[in-house]
Amino acid sequence: MRKNKAFFDKAIALAAAGADLYQRGWVPATSGNFSLRLDDGSALLTASGKHKGQLAPTDFIAVDLDGQPLSDGKPSAETLLHTRLYRRFPSVGAVLHCHSPDATLISRLHAQSGYIALRDYELLKAFPGIDSHDCAVNIPIFANTQDIAALAIEVDEYLAERPDCPGYLIQGHGLYCWGNTLEDCMRNLEALEFMLHCELEMQRLKR
Repeated sequence: MRKNKAFFDKAIALAAAGADLYQRGWVPATSGNFSLRLDDGSALLTASGKHKGQLAPTDFIAVDLDGQPLSDGKPSAETLLHTRLYRRFPSVGAVLHCHSPDATLISRLHAQSGYIALRDYELLKAFPGIDSHDCAVNIPIFANTQDIAALAIEVDEYLAERPDCPGYLIQGHGLYCWGNTLEDCMRNLEALEFMLHCELEMQRLKR
């Protein structure tokens, strides 16, 4: 695939998002990965092993929705966790994956239950289709594994039954979320991180 203006415009936008997320402490070292949809059959994804706070437009590659590279470079090991979301939801235009301390810790604390319920938060209204705090949103927690293809299928099967789910956790690993645009995805990520932080603080206060 030829790297055209659209490719580089999206790469610049994701690099800026990466710098922001790194400053928040949500993508330490070379952790995390980000993507944007390029068209109906491809996406722009961070290349493997890149520092997410120091991304350049050349640190991204194009992949098809089977996760195969369409431009030079090595895709992230977790590419299929992005591309299955684009296949599942044609409206999704951005996917962000971070390794914040709060998301990592709470994914371990609630691993046995398999989910964490976010209830009665005003910030739940950040998610599409929610217009009141008086509700609950379950954020599933999947077991960590190096078999990304199997995990991508497991997540996809969950989302087939629960398409309104705004994100998910991987145990001891981090948080995935998505949105129709990069701005939507950043909003959803910030809302999730805020509520996960609140849940973690409430657990501390109960001790």
